[in-house]
Amino acid sequence: MIITAVKFKRYIPYLLIAPTIIYYAIFWLRPVLTAVFYSFFEEGSNQFTLANYKTIFTDPYFLKALINTGIFVAISVTLEFIVALGLALLINKKFKGAGIFLSLALIPMALPATAVGAMWSSGFATYGWVNSLLYRLGLIAADGKIPFLAGNEFQSLMLIILIDAWQVIPFMMVILLAGLQGIPKESIEAGYVFGGNKPTVLKKITMPMLKPSIQTALILRIISAIQVWLIIVMIYGYRRIPVLLEEVVFYKEEIMGFYRIALAYSVIVAALVSVVAILYLKVSGAFKKEEA
Repeated sequence: MIITAVKFKRYIPYLLIAPTIIYYAIFWLRPVLTAVFYSFFEEGSNQFTLANYKTIFTDPYFLKALINTGIFVAISVTLEFIVALGLALLINKKFKGAGIFLSLALIPMALPATAVGAMWSSGFATYGWVNSLLYRLGLIAADGKIPFLAGNEFQSLMLIILIDAWQVIPFMMVILLAGLQGIPKESIEAGYVFGGNKPTVLKKITMPMLKPSIQTALILRIISAIQVWLIIVMIYGYRRIPVLLEEVVFYKEEIMGFYRIALAYSVIVAALVSVVAILYLKVSGAFKKEEA
């Protein structure tokens, strides 16, 4: 009986995580494998083919979407991380009114993408509230309204990056702030005691100890940045600024009879997200075992 009880205890951890594994197998793994399987079959038939992927790779919008997505990820993630880190360091100082500032800063994060898209779409219209505000402040003349949405593709992408940053910076800031508050005060004080100044303490003590939070914030943000599309579509419509996930929705919702091309596109996006995430984790040293 004692031997049986010991053997049973070995299986307790597996029994505890079994519901989660079953959930992911049913609601995540199965749909993913189904999408991969049907992406290799022609629309309306059971004939195995690579035509869906050939259509995607020969579509001129694919290269545009890939480039735009790459530009968006590189610029938005860099900008948002720098600003989020600065705000986290500022709030961590616990100045007077820091709590109120933090509460206000978190408001954009709580808004759904549809609300953000609708708000800024109406705001940046020629007769939207942004131009009205600028006019009330005396920054523009009555006949000098700025056509924010009339820029070229790159200018429009930069505008989307700013809108996205407004919503996402609080998310990264919270993760970094949590990491900062987990750093022992004794470590920071020791840095100053041994002659370090603020930049030195930040570089030699704070940033290394903040590395796990930085890795978490960046990997989550990179993954979500690759999948951006809804705000772009709500403000500019389809294919004004093509990005990868927008093309998935475009083939599924806007063009009838191209559902399996949308599946193939989703497989490409999923593969890209996985590769980028693994490369980042490898470069950042997340796979390295901690030294004893």
